[in-house]
Amino acid sequence: MRAFFKAPLCAASLAALALLAACNKQQADAPTPAAPASPPVLVVNGAAITRAEYDIYLKNLLQGKQQELTSDQKTQVLDELISLQLLAAQAEKDGLQNDPDTQAQLQLLHTRVLADAESQKYIKSQQPSDSELHAEYDAAVAGMERTEYKARHILVASKEQAEQVIKKLKGGAKFEDLAKTLSTDNGSKNNGGDLGWFNTARMVKPFGDAVKTLKKGEVTPEPVQTQYGWHVIQLEDTRDATPPPFEQVKPQITNNLIRKKLQSYAADLKKDAKIEKKLDTSAVPPAIGNLPPGSAPVAPATPATPPAPAGSAGESKP
Repeated sequence: MRAFFKAPLCAASLAALALLAACNKQQADAPTPAAPASPPVLVVNGAAITRAEYDIYLKNLLQGKQQELTSDQKTQVLDELISLQLLAAQAEKDGLQNDPDTQAQLQLLHTRVLADAESQKYIKSQQPSDSELHAEYDAAVAGMERTEYKARHILVASKEQAEQVIKKLKGGAKFEDLAKTLSTDNGSKNNGGDLGWFNTARMVKPFGDAVKTLKKGEVTPEPVQTQYGWHVIQLEDTRDATPPPFEQVKPQITNNLIRKKLQSYAADLKKDAKIEKKLDTSAVPPAIGNLPPGSAPVAPATPATPPAPAGSAGESKP
């Protein structure tokens, strides 16, 4: 398959087409309607794939991006749909629709589609007003940190290594040189550990707290531990933070407010629901509960809304 598609014949696609095949089978057993709601774009061994199904499949392939397809690309989509339909139909012949795992996947897919449809329906009726957006923006600005910091860091695996770094700095070594040779943070080491401008809310808490204690030019007297390792930090400068203009962050504020409303809606549904949790959540498998070292990227904490202007440390990764 060409590079146009990221995941040809992926598991999600197969599950979707298995559900589609099951629906088509049910439709084939039912009386033929006088006028189909959506015309077919394909008929494979008597099973129709409608234009609506084609459009949804294409939307998922493009991940919501608007893109005009060439004739070859449209043919490629149809070819993949044919393959998926044939595989799904063969799965039914093999009785795989009765497999417990397959049934569970189909049921989960069914639940996800309905949940997404309800979410979209709710969102359409709950578009934020200008007054709500401005209130959300004002609250975010009021909670913004008013100082930005420019700093460098050296990340190493152990406290002992970090203490050696501090010792070398006290002996006259240049911070940038040590960062390039010793730091394990591939995102900043080639720039001498430079993190650019940031506010501490964007950083993991121990890192941000340490930066606040420094004066310009100072290096942390003791190593700073985070989940990513041990840091030696040098503060280069500070400046007053300027909130981004409302129009610049309006799309993000809109998305945040819609997400909050949807979360509130789901919480209200839970209040009225009869829920019985029967899974022992205290027994977490090690593979899920304990990620191996180095599995998480060295990155700032989730930024608050509104985001800092372009060029801030939100774009850096300490």
